Amino acid sequence: MSTDFNTAIVKQQIIDFMTGFTIETTPGSAAKTPDYREHLRPGTEIAVTFLPGSDFADTVATSKRLKEEGFVPLPHFAARSIRTQGEFEDYLNTLQGEVGIEHAVALGGAVDKPLGDFESSMQLLETGLFDKYGIKSIGVAGHPEGSPDINASGLREALSWKNSFKERTDSYVYIATQFCFEAEPIIAWDKLIQSEGNKLPIHLGVPGLATIKTLLNHAKACGIGSSMRVLTRQAKNITKLLTVKAPDKLVMDLARYHAENPNCGIKKVHMYPLGGMKKSAAWSYAVTDGDFTVDPKGKGFKVNREIG
Repeated sequence: MSTDFNTAIVKQQIIDFMTGFTIETTPGSAAKTPDYREHLRPGTEIAVTFLPGSDFADTVATSKRLKEEGFVPLPHFAARSIRTQGEFEDYLNTLQGEVGIEHAVALGGAVDKPLGDFESSMQLLETGLFDKYGIKSIGVAGHPEGSPDINASGLREALSWKNSFKERTDSYVYIATQFCFEAEPIIAWDKLIQSEGNKLPIHLGVPGLATIKTLLNHAKACGIGSSMRVLTRQAKNITKLLTVKAPDKLVMDLARYHAENPNCGIKKVHMYPLGGMKKSAAWSYAVTDGDFTVDPKGKGFKVNREIG
């Protein structure tokens, strides 16, 4: 990145980078959210999780509700939680019959032992059912900091396969990543996979507003690696554990990389609202509206409006 730091230029880079962000919800969170329109603007793309041990009917019901409220649902399909190809097709058929979707996210799923025939998202993709049911965009997993389940060689092979799959489908295929806390490993990963031939655009996971304690617990559960040290360095006392952490420095550094490197593979931000939808959405819109002030020393930025 350039060493020059012009706050006006950087501010516009941040706005451009965050504009069009997507966000995630769970059926459990949906049950506690009376109306998503109180937090999100019409047309926002919202990923809907299919968590281990949950009923896919809950993912369907949440997707249906989101569409009725004026949003674009992106339901997850977790391969290791789907027993058979027939069951997978039933899920797609139900979604199309009850909701009408054009977007999906295909993941392996955080299950140690598959419940049925599928071990990976690639097997779901290979069935051809996403194309059959009119899915126009498919998110596939990417791992900027590696994966506790797959070694580096396996990740390279999987990403190569997903790139080749893109040539066999009419869908827009993109990489959806888990969230990280530091820009440096993300930038290094982007450059590495480009050098290895990746052509898939990256929709990068960014942690929304949350307490340090919440982020630590979520990060441990997700197996996130090296950038955990950023949080542990800050969690020095109980007061700081209860302090809301905003991803401003991460977003600023990535926005500069995105703006200054024509070959940057990151095309969109995907927010994980770990501290709750209300705060993360409010913060994100403050950023896209330009209602924030950039630190002149490049330490990050701070939104000007009150975040509930």
